[in-house]
Amino acid sequence: MNKLAWFLLLALSPLTASDKGWTSLFNGKDLTGWKPNENIETFSVKDGAIVAHGQRSHCFYVGDFHDHTFKDFELKVDVMTLPGSNGGIYIETEYQDKSWPTKGFEIQVNNTYKSDPRKTASIYEVQDVNQQLVPDNKWFTEDITAKGNTITVKLNGKVVANWTQPADWAGTKDFAGRRVGPGTIALQGHDPGSTVYYKNIRIKALD
Repeated sequence: MNKLAWFLLLALSPLTASDKGWTSLFNGKDLTGWKPNENIETFSVKDGAIVAHGQRSHCFYVGDFHDHTFKDFELKVDVMTLPGSNGGIYIETEYQDKSWPTKGFEIQVNNTYKSDPRKTASIYEVQDVNQQLVPDNKWFTEDITAKGNTITVKLNGKVVANWTQPADWAGTKDFAGRRVGPGTIALQGHDPGSTVYYKNIRIKALD
C-alpha cells in the first residue's frame, strides 16, 4: 500500500473508542458559543483555555449543539487552579443576567480557597467533599456524568461523588432549583482573587 492510500485509509477510518461520541463545546480560540453575564471582562481565552479571573461572573454555553440543552450526558473539563482560587462547573442550568445560578448543580472547583470547606468535585451543598484531592498549578480532569436522577463526579478517572436525587427532593437550603432536569453548562468566575483555567470542554450524550 503506498503512502497516499494509507493516508486516505486513516482519514476515512472511524473514530477510536476514546473519541467516538464526544463533541467539543469550546473551540480553544475565543468565546464563540459562550456568553458571560454581569462582568464579561472576567472571562478571556489564553493558550487554548477559558480563563476566569475577576469579579463574579458565569459563562454559559449558548451554542448550537443540542440547542445548548443537555440531559443524560457525560461532560469532561480539564481544569487548573492558581493557589487560593475558587471556581465551578455548572450543569443542567440556564442563562441568567446576574448572581449565582439558581438552576442546576455546581460541581465545585476549589483546591486551596480557605474560606469555603467544599473542595474540588463536591456537588455543591448536595454531596460535599471536604479534603483536597488535586493540587494547584497542575491540570486535572473533572468528569461529570448525569444519567436519570444520578450525578457522578470523577477526578482524573476516580469516582469522588455519587448522588441520586430522592423522590422528595426540594433543592438545597440556598437554592430550591438544585434539581435534576435539562439545561446547559456554565463556568464560574468566583472573585478577583481567583484564577481558574478551563479547557478541552467536551460532552457525550448518553442515550
